[in-house]
Amino acid sequence: MTHIENIEKLFSKNFVESPLLESFEIGKIYISSGKLVACDPVLTNNMKPFSTVFPKGEFQVLLHKERESNCVAYAEIVFNDSEVVKWEMAVTKGQNIKDLSGEEVFGYPVESGMGCFMDFQTQEKLSILEMKLFQRKGDDFMGIYAEFFHEYFFDERGAIDQFAFVKPDEDHPGNICAFETGYGGGFYASYIAFDKDKNPVKIITEFIEILVS
Repeated sequence: MTHIENIEKLFSKNFVESPLLESFEIGKIYISSGKLVACDPVLTNNMKPFSTVFPKGEFQVLLHKERESNCVAYAEIVFNDSEVVKWEMAVTKGQNIKDLSGEEVFGYPVESGMGCFMDFQTQEKLSILEMKLFQRKGDDFMGIYAEFFHEYFFDERGAIDQFAFVKPDEDHPGNICAFETGYGGGFYASYIAFDKDKNPVKIITEFIEILVS
């Protein structure tokens, strides 16, 4: 079974049926332009958006954790509850599925242990924030994770949270949904579900493959 066939079996319904996964609604992401980015926001803050145009507005984000490890196996945005008729690997401009062979995928690299979803306009705000912090702190600048993301992943008791919604610009409605990525670093692909009218129903990023029997 290929990755996309496994994704189809797990996520084509409105709920996930697997004793190996535990699912959580974690909040809503705001998409302002319809251009969606998935990346390690520490490593690739200038990632190209996916070629698919997504709906604008607020949409529910879910995390699906592997029960045994309590690690994030899948991150999902749900755009509507239409029936899924087709799945495709998410690509950016210049990427062609026909160029792949075997189990090769298009995706994004993670080195920080953190991935995210955000609108392309929000990514631009993050880049501006990083530049401002660097200009302000100079040699004392410790990187965008330490300067911005770090505080959102620890609660008041010091416990580590597995996800956070953060805003790089309080004057812009766009937010970043950031989350731990599986067992840490790696290279991770995303998959888009479409309805009969070719509208996107949901998008899934896979960090740990949970095989369906």
